[in-house]
Amino acid sequence: MARRSKPKRILPGFGLSMGFTVLYLSLIVLFPLSAVVWKTTGLTFEQFWNAVTDDRVIASYKLSFGASLAAALINAVFGLLIAWVLVRYRFPGKKIVDALVDMPFALPTAVAGIALTSLYDDNGWIGSILAPLGIKTAFSPLGVVIALTFIGLPFVVRTVQPVLQELEHETEEAAVSLGASRWRTFRRVIFPQLMPALLTGFTLAFARAIGEYGSVVFISGNMPMKTEITPLLIMTKLEQYDYAGATAIALVMLIISFVLLLVTNALQMISNRRISG
Repeated sequence: MARRSKPKRILPGFGLSMGFTVLYLSLIVLFPLSAVVWKTTGLTFEQFWNAVTDDRVIASYKLSFGASLAAALINAVFGLLIAWVLVRYRFPGKKIVDALVDMPFALPTAVAGIALTSLYDDNGWIGSILAPLGIKTAFSPLGVVIALTFIGLPFVVRTVQPVLQELEHETEEAAVSLGASRWRTFRRVIFPQLMPALLTGFTLAFARAIGEYGSVVFISGNMPMKTEITPLLIMTKLEQYDYAGATAIALVMLIISFVLLLVTNALQMISNRRISG
């Protein structure tokens, strides 16, 4: 009896593929991150603690993480709404709207920052309307949230959109035929299936916002203790040749971001288990 030949794989075997994967990730991700940790070891614990707990640094942490969280939450809500409209409805100009979602990907962040500043400044189109109402957008924490919302929106839309396209309409029709309202059908049938993708989009938007620099540096005004983000403070340290202090702050940002990503991934795994169970 002839032995069945193993199917030929397009890529090399596991050992070779795994070797290339580890090498590539080490060169692109692991070594640069290790360099941050290694550079910080030149500080004593007291110097490290003083560098990362300075009042100016703490204020930048609060703004960076607070504004990133707010922007990610806004994108989670409105990104889901935009993805829903693009998938479930047909309307004139739909392809244009779909293409505009990717604009923050293609637009240089510095250009986005200048454009947002000119729009939301007190003399800008939108800022001139909000200023008489007592709402200051440019050169305020609100401006930072606006910029981070702008750059993070595509992550949520492009993550949720494919999942919406693959949802089976029969399940929704069955829920409606059993007397469920539209809101109840969405809440009990559709939303649980979208939750893992929505969490992924939220995580990507949040992670992108934490490290954003170009689009924020113009609209924030860069006022210490008020509108100064942590990436800008790191750049300031580097310009002052305080490399150890810059890497110390970067290390704290790295650790906090990593912990937040682990928590979000754990929540996503729990959500996936509930759906599959």
